[in-house]
This record gives sequence, C-alpha cells and structure tokens, in this order.
Amino acid sequence: MAAPVDVKIFDVKNTKLFINNTFSDSSSGKTFPTINPSNEKVIAQIAEGDKADVDKAVIAAKNAFADGGKWSKTSASRRGKYLWKVSELIMKYADELAYLETIDCGKPIAETKGIEIPLTADIFAYYAGAATKIEGETIPVSGNFFNYTLREPLGVLGLIIPWNFPLITAARKIAPAIAAGNTVVVKPSEFTPLSTLKLAEIFAEAGLPEGVFNVVTGYGKTAGAALVAHPDVDGIAFTGSTTTGQEIMKTAALTMKRLSLELGGKSPNIVFADSDIDTTVKMAAAAIFYNKGEVCTAGSRLLVEEKIHDEFLEKLAARAAKMVPGDPLNPETKLGPLASEVQLKKIQHYVDAGKSEGAKLLAGGNRIGHEGYYFQPTVFGEVNNSMKIASEEIFGPVLSTLKFKDFDDAVRIANETYYGLAAGIWTRDIKKAHTLARKIKAGTVWINTYNMYDAAMPYGGYKMSGFTRECGMESIYEFYTQVKSVWVDLN
Repeated sequence: MAAPVDVKIFDVKNTKLFINNTFSDSSSGKTFPTINPSNEKVIAQIAEGDKADVDKAVIAAKNAFADGGKWSKTSASRRGKYLWKVSELIMKYADELAYLETIDCGKPIAETKGIEIPLTADIFAYYAGAATKIEGETIPVSGNFFNYTLREPLGVLGLIIPWNFPLITAARKIAPAIAAGNTVVVKPSEFTPLSTLKLAEIFAEAGLPEGVFNVVTGYGKTAGAALVAHPDVDGIAFTGSTTTGQEIMKTAALTMKRLSLELGGKSPNIVFADSDIDTTVKMAAAAIFYNKGEVCTAGSRLLVEEKIHDEFLEKLAARAAKMVPGDPLNPETKLGPLASEVQLKKIQHYVDAGKSEGAKLLAGGNRIGHEGYYFQPTVFGEVNNSMKIASEEIFGPVLSTLKFKDFDDAVRIANETYYGLAAGIWTRDIKKAHTLARKIKAGTVWINTYNMYDAAMPYGGYKMSGFTRECGMESIYEFYTQVKSVWVDLN
C-alpha cells in the first residue's frame, strides 16, 4: 500500500540494540520481525536481545550511575539541558517519528504527527525544567538538632514500554528518570520498537554520556523478565496488562525492587440526562474509538441514564456505523488497524463472548477485509457488569453500554469493577459532577471532556489499575527518587 503523496516516507535506520551509546547486534545474533498492521508485511528485522544483552546494558547503566561515573558528576542543571535538547530534536525529527509510529502501530498519521509527537516533546521539556526543582526539606524536630532531607535518584531503572502508545509512554518514564539523575535500560514492546530506537538515536545526538540511556529490544518473557529479575536494577516502571504486572511484582519481590505499575482499565463514562446529547454522543464515541480503543483509559463502559438511554444509543450506534477504518498513512484517516494479529483475534473473541452472554450487538462486530488488522467500531447494548465485555479489559474498539436509574445507581455500577484507572462524567449540574468525582474510585476523572493529558498532571490508577503516578512532580517524588534524612547534632 503506497503512502499518499503528501506523506513523507523514511527508511528504518536503526534496528539494533543501543548500549553505551552504540548500536550493536544482539549477543545471540537473533532477530525478530516487526509487522506493519495495515498490510501485515514485515517492516524490518529487529535485534532480539535476551539476558546476556540485558546484563551488558545494566552494567553500562550502573557504571554511568556509580560514584565517579560521568552521570553521577552531572549537575541537575546540565541534566535539564540534555532533556531540553531531546525535546528540540523530537520536533526536528517529528515527521520521521510520526511515520515510524504510524507504520509500526497502525495509528493515523494525523494523530501521530499532530498529537503524539508534540505531547512527547512537551514531556521532555517539562522535565527539563523539573530537573532543578527536585528539593529536600528542613524539618523541625525535638531536641537541639538540625534535620533535613535529600532527594536522591534510585539508580539503574528498567523501563518496560507498551505497544499502544510507545513514544508517549516511553517519554513519561525516561524523562523523569533522567531528570532525577537515574540511568535507564528501556525494553520497548516487541510489536512496536521503531520509535524507541529512533529515540535512542536522538539521545546520542543530544550528547548524553555513555550508559545513561540504553535500549534492549526483545521479547517480554526473555529480555523483559531478565530486566525485572536483575539484582542490579533498582526499580521497574511498567505499563501493560494487570496480569503481567502481577508477575512483575512476584519477581521484583525477590530483590525488593521499587515498582511503578500503570495497568489495565475498564473506565466508566457516565452520561446524565441533563447533558447535551449530540455533543456527548460524539465525545463518547471518541472516548472508546480513539486509537482504535487501544487506550488504557478508554471509556469502554458507557453508563447512560435511563431517561435518554434509547435515544442516546440509537445516535451512538449510527455514528459508529459511519466510522470506517482506513490507511493510517492517509492524513484523512481517523481510525487505523489494530496493532497486531494477536489483538485482532482477542477482539473477535470478546465480540463472540458478548453475543453468547446475551448482549445486543448494535453496531460493528466484524473484521474488515483480509489484509491488515482492521476491525469495525463495535457497540453493544443491554450489557450488565457480570458479562465479560463489561468486566474484562478488551483493549479494542468495543463499547459496552449500561443503563442506570439515578445518581446512586451510577456510582454503584461505575465502581463495580476491579479496575480504577479513569472515568468520565457528563452533566450540566456542576454540583452533581464534583460530588460524583469524589465517589468514583479512579485515578483520573474527566468532567464534560475525556482523554485529556498534560505533562504536569499526575496519571495512574486505583485498585488493580496499578500504583504510583506518571507525569508531574508526583512521579519524581513517588518513584524516581528516594528520601534520605540527615540529622546534625547542634549541642
């Protein structure tokens, strides 16, 4: 499938591991393919790192961090300047990064270039400024003592990146880690390694010392598992499924690593009868179908007040039926293919489960064509929280709609889940909105909007959606630094 004439095409330059500022083959010499989800063709063969390569990367990171290492001698101001340079280079290479992200993930080029690349650059710019704002405290204590705290970096961090937003989620971990003075080993998803490898090239161009930023591509069960188990890795930041997060916790417990886990979601999007129906229908569709529903915070459970339920679902189903996925390299495309064949099969499984459990299929429900992992935007009605499609994270363009009677009923249904990542509220009654925001058990609540993010705003979940926060100074204080208390006897 040829790209439209107004889209720039780039060669895939880097397919190897990045350790000590050098691109190199894996120790085994093995490679694995990364696939274009729009046509199922191999884009490139990527170096398949394993435990031996993780060991090399960790040694490089440890040497840079150690007392006397180049990074340990680097001031906070200088760290900030490096991050600012990375931010500038991301925008310099915006077209290339957008193209790589699109062919690797299936995201529409308009979104990668117009939304994701600028957001990524902004994250690095934010933490460039944050590097010099990491401060301790002086604390009044009993007795004739002077007491103060220091905020110090953890050390060597393993950063494990998902496939749905590879560049943004990488930035959310890499930028605060480096701002705080840590060194990192990044393991991108085997499905979407290209933008992280381009980021490695950018870090090299920015001039960071050897060993500060390393990338080991490979599979989760080998490279990822080795990173989690490594005794010289001081912390793991992971974004992905709750099941994998649980396995990471078990392994990390053996070496008492600090963890930051951003896991699954089954977010309620709650629509009251006093909301503007046409506007909210549009936004409810965007909440689930943006990025093909491959979003941790996707508004995948739509709760609609019974007074407007039937009208709302009729309009929503009609809107979904008009949404046709297309070539993600076409600037006009709003909906691309799913990221992988694995996801395609998973989505079809959940659609079949919804039908068998008695949910009413209102729109979509089928694969589109035979080339590429395209799937119709899908809407189910007559759903309850006991059904798989309402209780389990689907991570695709499948919406489960539920009816509620009143405020208390909405609270009950919304919180009847193991997850707690995000929620949406739609109402003209601001008192009702703020009251409900307090009652919803979720890390982010949007009122009359959805899927808004900023580098300064903490992001993360309650319950089985994980713990600690990404973005903002919160992430630095919760995860990327540790506190040291110092006592001075003044007697």
